[in-house]
Amino acid sequence: MIGEASFYGLYLPWLLVLAGIALAALWGVRHLLALAGLYRWVWHPALFDMALYLLLLYGLSRAASFLQ
Repeated sequence: MIGEASFYGLYLPWLLVLAGIALAALWGVRHLLALAGLYRWVWHPALFDMALYLLLLYGLSRAASFLQ
């Protein structure tokens, strides 16, 4: 996945764009998990959030590579 996205003349790498989307998705997923009470079963919430973010970023990058 090599390329750039142009936002008003500012060229950003695709990975940075996908990282922002993954961060927004992580925010939503974290709130849903907190509302469901699933964080009570998590040993280390910060490590869990980091792993969840990386999984979301990986999934988005795979989905973006299939679209090209």
